[in-house]
Amino acid sequence: MKIGVMNHPAKPVYDEVISFGKARFDFVDLTIEGPKAFSVSPAKMQPILDHYHLTVTGHTDPCLPWAYPITEVRKACLRELERCAGIFSGLDAKIMNIHPCYFCPPAMKPTLVELNIEALKPIVEMAASHGLTVVLENYKAPFDRVSTFNLMLAEIPGLQVHLDFGHANMGADNHEVFCRQLGKHIRHVHFSDNRSTADHHMPLGVGNINWKNAIKSLKAIGYDGAITLEVFCDDPTMLFKYLDLSRRLVLDLWSM
Repeated sequence: MKIGVMNHPAKPVYDEVISFGKARFDFVDLTIEGPKAFSVSPAKMQPILDHYHLTVTGHTDPCLPWAYPITEVRKACLRELERCAGIFSGLDAKIMNIHPCYFCPPAMKPTLVELNIEALKPIVEMAASHGLTVVLENYKAPFDRVSTFNLMLAEIPGLQVHLDFGHANMGADNHEVFCRQLGKHIRHVHFSDNRSTADHHMPLGVGNINWKNAIKSLKAIGYDGAITLEVFCDDPTMLFKYLDLSRRLVLDLWSM
């Protein structure tokens, strides 16, 4: 099991990765987003990763309207996602996250899942050509339940699951249900705490997620992969204190 951290897109990306390395995390969950992480140079980033013995997992912009039912919009999003895939594969990543797309005309909301399935197929194929596995992140309805993911996994060859425990704490199906029913498809995990009312991205133990149960659920499916601490804080000094406390909690519970 490896524990990593996500860069904050509003902060200088190279400086953040250096700070993660100094804090002795195992990997960077590299998100390609604005305003300060729109683009990353593998040539500039790789020496930093090598120096601190960090690896990378890929995280894409959650605001891309990649399933919008206008062909040219989809093509533009596919080009952007392929640009990101090139960066990730250039840094030897194996996983590329994608968030459900909620953008569509109001009259087409009932077909949202079908729109996502249709648009995801070429994205998954494109990513595979770069040596990347696409993992779909659980979030708001209808992408907050196992039934939706079962349908999408059946329809999209190669698609896998990214389980965000904070999102599951707000959704229809919690982390226990996702682990129990989709365990063999879970390829990446996000940990952050909240109080079920919003995606607070708080340190572990501050909200109402039962972390002992969460880790028990992961271990029960044999998961031993990467865990991203998606914890944010405006004060950099406090951020690393929160991250360290969260990491210690995970390690302590994992060893039980």
